[in-house]
Amino acid sequence: MNNQEVDKKIMSIVAEDGSTEEVEVILAFEFKDTNKEYVIYTKNEKDENDNVTVYVSNVDRTSGEPKLLGVDDEEEWNRIKDVLRELSKSE
Repeated sequence: MNNQEVDKKIMSIVAEDGSTEEVEVILAFEFKDTNKEYVIYTKNEKDENDNVTVYVSNVDRTSGEPKLLGVDDEEEWNRIKDVLRELSKSE
């Protein structure tokens, strides 16, 4: 077993239809100035160019149970893309 397998962080997400699936967390982070928390995760799917598809969600903890929300603010999305670019440089 290599270190990558040991270091994987798995979380379960519940879809709107109530189904549950396990996904691999790539990175969880927070923008301190907005106190918004995000998670980048993958289902280990590949696109037509053989790149792994990643998903980004805003983590909403206001109801006690964390919920994953979409990112619809353009400025917020641009900041997240900067994080993704930095992440891709380090690999």
